[in-house]
Formats: sequence, structure tokens, C-alpha cells
Amino acid sequence: MSGENGKNPLNTMTLTSPTEFWNDSCSTSELSSAIGYGATGGTSNPTIVGQVLKKELEIWKPRIVELIEQNPTATEDIIAWKIMEGITVNASKLLLPIYEKNKGRNGRLSIQTNTKFYRDAKSIVAQAVYFNTLYPNNNIKLPVTKAGIEAVEELSYQGVSVNATVSFTVPQAVAVAEAVERGIERRKKEGKDISAMSPVCTIMVGRLDDWLKVVMNKKGIVTEPGYLEWAGVAAAKKAYRLFKERGYRTRLLNAAYRNHYHWSQFIGGDMSMTITYDWQQKINGSDVEVKSRIDDPVDPAIIAELEKKFPDFVRAYDEKGMKPEEFENFGSTRRTLLAFLGSYADLVAVIRGIMITDPDVKGE
Repeated sequence: MSGENGKNPLNTMTLTSPTEFWNDSCSTSELSSAIGYGATGGTSNPTIVGQVLKKELEIWKPRIVELIEQNPTATEDIIAWKIMEGITVNASKLLLPIYEKNKGRNGRLSIQTNTKFYRDAKSIVAQAVYFNTLYPNNNIKLPVTKAGIEAVEELSYQGVSVNATVSFTVPQAVAVAEAVERGIERRKKEGKDISAMSPVCTIMVGRLDDWLKVVMNKKGIVTEPGYLEWAGVAAAKKAYRLFKERGYRTRLLNAAYRNHYHWSQFIGGDMSMTITYDWQQKINGSDVEVKSRIDDPVDPAIIAELEKKFPDFVRAYDEKGMKPEEFENFGSTRRTLLAFLGSYADLVAVIRGIMITDPDVKGE
């Protein structure tokens, strides 16, 4: 559906407000389409790369076979990471003109560190520093666990622009922003350049809603219909307000769409949204009015009900609801880490199938 000035809703948003959006995929076909709607970035993770590989296997299979033959002692994991790097680098080229035009603020494609490192800051940093050499317009994704927060500070000190992910809550977002500030201040004191840095912190709004619905069903909690559609929105709006009040250099990036509130309630914010291709189609085909809602408060009655019945909402909404050592045990974090680890295993299985059984791979 066309919006103002004959534009679709997403394009209208990018033309009439400071709010941006990214394509929640590194598929070149989807990213090209999203750029046409006004997208200024893109992202990848094991789930996304696995989906791209399944859709574009005929494109990437010759490269997989080539890598297997060129690296006779390489494990399937090594080949999988080479393919993930290749898919991401290839997609980053589409965004490079936006990156150059905006002097590094936009036009970035995120690449995600190994989820298995979620407890190991040194390994996260080492892989992130390597990823930072692959292409110029990157944000390096890492999970917001205790180790991840340590890595955020160190990488910010080293001049690496991070995209903190596996993040759902106000305390996680604030911890990321503070870690970025500490790292950048250390860097500035040494006279090192920070002009091209563009750190972001993701809040996976829909995954907080998902977790509270799991809790509701497990514990037999009865609440007003629709209230749980607002939990992630409430947390992300509070985080946004704190970020603006405190002048953090990190921008918020909303993700994990489950309903149109996860888009429409943030229009007008100086922030971005990472939106899957199917949700881009839903939004652009909708009649939801494109207007600023970022400063519209969530109904206090909804927040009061969620705080009364869901202790995990309190942990997510209260700035001091969790300490960094508690992040990895939060329900949304556990579920998302398991999902990413499962997606990585599925991706490796595709490589294994080609390596071991595909007749296109030359034998000894």
C-alpha cells in the first residue's frame, strides 16, 4: 500500500522521520529490495545465513565444493565459517555506497561472532577483531552476556563498531551503552580516532513478549488479552528514553517482530529497526498510519499489570532488574542462545552433507 507522497510506509518513515530500518537478512535479493524501500543496513547470524544458504544453495554450492577441495584437512566448521564470511562480505557490497555517503554512520552489514563464545570474552574479541578486517562497513554482533559486556568495552576501545545482540531488556541495553562509553573514552584519551564508529544495541522486542507468554502458559497466569504484546515495546521505549537523556553514543536497534507495534510504536525515534523481508511486505501492505509514536507512553495500566504478575518483566523493565552476571540465565537469553546454536548446527549439517556425500566433491 502506498503511503504519503506515493511512497510505501517504510519509505515514508525514512523520508519523514529520523527512524531508519535495516534488512534482517544478508540475502542479496532481499537486501536489494529493502534498499529500494529505504533500508540503510543489514544483518546476519547463523539462522539468517542458514536460511540464505537454503534459498541460494545452487549459487553457493560451487563455492562450498571449491573450499572443501582447496582445504583437504578443514573441518566442516571451518568451511561453514568461510561460507558465512563469504555470504556476508558479498552482501556488504550493496550497502557500501550508503556507508561512504554517510561517513560510516549508516550502510553497515552486521556479522555475528560464534555463539559458542557467549561465556568467553577473549574469544569474542579475537574473532571480532578478525571480522573487522573483512570489509569496512561492518558492525560486529556479540551476545549481551557478562562476557559480552566485557568484549563490548574492549572492542570499542579498539575502534570496532559493535552490534550487541541477544538483548531484550533495559538493564542489558544500559550495560552495553555504558561499556561502549568506557571503551570509547579510553580510546579518546590515547588520541585515537572515533569518527567512523557507529555502535548499536539491539533489543529483540518480540522475544521478550515470547518469553513472558511461555511463563504465562507454564504458570497458568491469567492477564488481559493483548497486554503481553506490549512488554517488549515498554522495555525498548524506556531504554530509548534513558539513552537520549544520558547522551549515549550507542543507537538502539529493534528486532524480532511479532506485531505491528514493534514497528509503529517506534516511528519518530532516532534509532533503527531490523525488519525481516516478510514483515517488510506486511508493513508496506498495511494501512497503519505513518506518524511519530516514539514519545507515546505505554498505558500505565498495562505496565502495572505486567509488573504485578510477571517478575521477569520487572527484571526486564527495571534498569537495575539484573546484573551482568545474570544476563545469560534470563529466559529470553537462554532460548535465543539455544536457537542460534541449533541454527549453527543445522548450517554445519548442510556443509557436512556436501563434504561427505555429494558426488561433486572429488574423492581421493
